[in-house]
Amino acid sequence: MRTKLLVCLCASLGSLAAQNTLTTTATQRYFTSVRRNLEGAADAMPAEKFGYRLTAGQMTFAEWLLHSADRNFTDCATLKGESAPEAQHQLTSLKEKGEVSKVLKDSFAYCAAAIDATNDQKVLASPQTTYAFLHVIVHNNEIYGNVVGYLRSSGIVPPSTAARTAQKKAEK
Repeated sequence: MRTKLLVCLCASLGSLAAQNTLTTTATQRYFTSVRRNLEGAADAMPAEKFGYRLTAGQMTFAEWLLHSADRNFTDCATLKGESAPEAQHQLTSLKEKGEVSKVLKDSFAYCAAAIDATNDQKVLASPQTTYAFLHVIVHNNEIYGNVVGYLRSSGIVPPSTAARTAQKKAEK
């Protein structure tokens, strides 16, 4: 009886491990929403405000988005086990809304493919892959927290707030 119970327990634990709880939860709860929010922020900000700084010592709105793209390419290349794409090497020359928005969206598409191709075991296989995976999520949320100030000071409702407001209206 104990042997059967032990076998059942081990089988259950094996199926839990196969569920990829870490990668699935992190992707659904955090990566997808921060991707939507940062891409939405890029779309919402007028082109003439991409060079805007809250104060003289801070990055411009465009520089924040390019910083996100740069780290996305670096971290997701680590997840894929390859060198960062060529697009990463051209980031410093980008200034215009269209090109900055495109490279940001390309970096998120690159990360989505990397995350879709991974699982908990691959992410946890080395400190580098664990850091890269977590950094994509945490760092982009930090960047979004910064760009929200740029949007609000420009009179623009951030995408995350706009989505919650629309949801509340739909529920009424």
